[in-house]
Amino acid sequence: MAKTSAAAADRWRERRTPRRAASRLIDRWTVVDGVDVFYRESPNPPKDARVMMHVHGFGMSGRYLLPTAELLADEFHTFVPDLPGFGRSGRHPQGLDIPDLAAAAARFLDDRGVEKATLVGNSMGCPVILEFADRFPDRIERAVLVSPAGGVFNRPLSRAIRQLAQDGTREPPRMARVAVPDYARFGVPSTLKLFRALTQYPSLQRLLELELPTLVVLGDRDPLMPGPARVQEVAGQVDNHVLAVTIEGAAHAINFSHARALAHLIRRFMDDLSILDDPTWTGGARVVEIHRGVHHPSAKDD
Repeated sequence: MAKTSAAAADRWRERRTPRRAASRLIDRWTVVDGVDVFYRESPNPPKDARVMMHVHGFGMSGRYLLPTAELLADEFHTFVPDLPGFGRSGRHPQGLDIPDLAAAAARFLDDRGVEKATLVGNSMGCPVILEFADRFPDRIERAVLVSPAGGVFNRPLSRAIRQLAQDGTREPPRMARVAVPDYARFGVPSTLKLFRALTQYPSLQRLLELELPTLVVLGDRDPLMPGPARVQEVAGQVDNHVLAVTIEGAAHAINFSHARALAHLIRRFMDDLSILDDPTWTGGARVVEIHRGVHHPSAKDD
């Protein structure tokens, strides 16, 4: 990518894009494989900070991931891109499926000069991360899978729509101000194509094959996820590096609704600390460890 091309795209986008609510992260533009890509980045990351990239869900931009990303931005060199075809980024001419989006995420890291990162995903972002880990195992340090979506439980599309509608009643009202414009921009044709790709992706197989430390975070009020019995059944099949945790009271968009609890979990996971509630909390969500793979690093006490 030529630097002049990226700079030109930056200036053009700044002129045509309305101002949004201020974020602690810096708005930036680049061009990846000929597509304008919008992203957000830590303003002043520590010199030797580990890199962390947040990967958004189906039809969404990275905007709803900001509450969690901002809480971690002082400790990790943080990136929150809108993948091609989503949010404020340009569209890829052929559209992208799950493997394509994983490749786009890798190309974005190439563009930013990042060799290895921890990836934090929500919903569809989790299959993208699983594919990334399968295709580029040397480029991912750890994986955080929040409300992993896709598979039989979300089929057919009519069922997924009902699940999303139910979830909407369980999310903070301000979430609609982010989700509705993002879904409208993504459009019906893109929704139909990507939905098929998402629900046919072998997420469970990829999860069972993981060979890196992985944190799975679920909300106990998430209508897009199977019930506790199925979660325990799947957990019983996982004997690798996976740690699974539930946040009580959370629905699907945990990165937005329960940012403080999620950021707390991620910090402890990154440092191999035991999963405990933040002792400074005066109320709110409670975190509960529900599974620890036999090959997961033993948790250290503080």
